[in-house]
Amino acid sequence: MQVLNLKGKSVGKIVLPSVFKTALRPDVVKRAVLSYQSKRIQPQGRDPMAGKKTTAESRGTGLGISRMPRVKGGAGRAAFAPGTVGGRSAHPPTSDKKTVKHLSKKEKRLALFSAIAATSSKDVVSSRGHSVEDVAGLPLVVVNDFEKLHKTKDVEEALIVFGLLSDIYRVRESRRIRAGKGKRRGRKIKQSVGPLIVVGENRGLVEAARNIPGVDVILGKNLNAELLAPGTHLGRLTLWTRSAFEQLNKLTIEGEEL
Repeated sequence: MQVLNLKGKSVGKIVLPSVFKTALRPDVVKRAVLSYQSKRIQPQGRDPMAGKKTTAESRGTGLGISRMPRVKGGAGRAAFAPGTVGGRSAHPPTSDKKTVKHLSKKEKRLALFSAIAATSSKDVVSSRGHSVEDVAGLPLVVVNDFEKLHKTKDVEEALIVFGLLSDIYRVRESRRIRAGKGKRRGRKIKQSVGPLIVVGENRGLVEAARNIPGVDVILGKNLNAELLAPGTHLGRLTLWTRSAFEQLNKLTIEGEEL
């Protein structure tokens, strides 16, 4: 596997880790991504006394009126029962509901391996919607000097050299205002997912690249299936620094111990 410098020229070769030989398992990856997403769901419930703080009581039969619970001492306004103004909910949500979808360590590791392997296939990456016409080859590995960039302008220039400019433009053109109330709740803009940059160490690149639309930067030790397969779809366009790429050899060894 060739290693590119910041000018886009090959400066050496690196052995492809055996993790890239893992079979693609979209079913396992989907379960892993949904498991990660389920852990971010905030439990919600209702006050057990909601709609019940009233004097309403049914008057029984024989009065020519329905047996609906009615407030005492007034005109007989109905309350308490489901369907009445201010009444309780029939089947309200409870905070005891189990929303987390657990996954075994072996399945999580298999999902991670499969998601990593998918990043090396141009067909899978392009079918996901990424623009890879200008990319020399996948997986895309660059020198560790890329981690030392501190300015957004320098990062953008490097991404242009690596052939990722068209994919960044694709993300910028996809930006739009969300329809509905979500635009008032801190998620006004919707956009496509762009390239993922995996580094071995944060030397300033995380802060420099966070203002580029669609681009995410993550440490190699923090990789997971959701970052590599957003929306449960395999094949995110991924750029690796050499140090992060070498960490995959250790990841493979740990997987063989299972």
